[in-house]
Amino acid sequence: MELISQIPIALWIAGVLALYMAWAIGANDVANAMGTSVGSGALTVWGAILVAAIFEFAGAFFAGGHVTDTVRKGMLDISLIGRDQLIYGMLGSLAAAGTLLVVATRFGLPVSTTHAIVGAIVGFGVVSIGPEVVNWGKIGQIVLSWLTSPLLAGVIAFGIFQFTRAKVLDTKDPVVQIRKLGPVFFFLVFFIIGLVTLFKGLKPLKLDLNLTQALIGSTLLGFVGSGLGIFFIRRVQLGPEDPKHRFSRVEKIFVVLQILTACAIAFAHGSNDVANAIGPLAAISSAISGADLGGKASVSPWMLAIGGIGIIFGLATWGYRVMETVGKRITELTPSRGFAAQLAAATTIVVASRMGIPISTTHTLVGAVLGVGLARGISALDLRVVGKIIASWVATLPIAAGLSMFFYFFFKGLLAG
Repeated sequence: MELISQIPIALWIAGVLALYMAWAIGANDVANAMGTSVGSGALTVWGAILVAAIFEFAGAFFAGGHVTDTVRKGMLDISLIGRDQLIYGMLGSLAAAGTLLVVATRFGLPVSTTHAIVGAIVGFGVVSIGPEVVNWGKIGQIVLSWLTSPLLAGVIAFGIFQFTRAKVLDTKDPVVQIRKLGPVFFFLVFFIIGLVTLFKGLKPLKLDLNLTQALIGSTLLGFVGSGLGIFFIRRVQLGPEDPKHRFSRVEKIFVVLQILTACAIAFAHGSNDVANAIGPLAAISSAISGADLGGKASVSPWMLAIGGIGIIFGLATWGYRVMETVGKRITELTPSRGFAAQLAAATTIVVASRMGIPISTTHTLVGAVLGVGLARGISALDLRVVGKIIASWVATLPIAAGLSMFFYFFFKGLLAG
């Protein structure tokens, strides 16, 4: 009891709010990542929860980083901010971003958790110091990513699905074609899994590989995947079948490919986006301990555990709402369509990570689903749902900023005395 009484109340509040934020991330962002797999039938809801539980938690706990930026993404000039202001602001940011995500999830709207926490941090910076504390150039990059990430993912998904349809699904004998091209698909999936893991998932572990080494390692992994693909396809395609069942067998190959890609995205997501929940917590802990605010904030294992556990429970308890939107309401998905969307999203993440372009996993995945839908014609999309999603993206930053301003004064009034 004596030790507990020595822990500042602000850190207790921050821990609870970080868990709340992680829960909201699981309910919205992770559900979005798993939505295509559930919508296509590749995974059941509980299967998606199991996959996410393993790979999101592994990414968050083992590769979630031992340090994090004191102020997420360098949005604010930290030299202008005092310790008390940082504490109130980070508490307000967690409460604001988590609340926005909860409301968005209630309506089944997939929004960016990164944009939510960035908007919240900008909001408290403006209200505590003034607009001059904000790095508006960074804000401009994020606004630009609203267009670039879904557009790039959509174009790639459109191309992948058109190729799959022309070379496999719409041919006279799709079984023969999947025998020929299946190993190529497996190669691509394992190659991209390697790059996603190296460029995105293992960055916090400081695995310092140059581009050539990463490409060589991912290529070798691709050949391993190709060999596994040959083995798996032979097992699934045994025996004669009538055309109706042949097609379903072809889709079974894409089920496996889609699940593999979902695992890679889940691991990369857990390792990176857990910082949106525990970054402010680490910043508060550093401010309370008297550490340098301008440097990196150390992340303790208990913080990573809070992030990982919260994400899993968020998906399990409320994730079905966003999974329904992404997996079923935007456009009708099958395993082959879902595979095209997820491979495109993973490819976009790899390209953007390597080029240093800020993107949202949410925007990327939704853009990829839109690309697959457009490959079947504009009528295959529910434009009302698409319009609501885009409106929620545009509203994320200003709403998060406004909520953060309110919560900043709330926590200042609560703790200042």
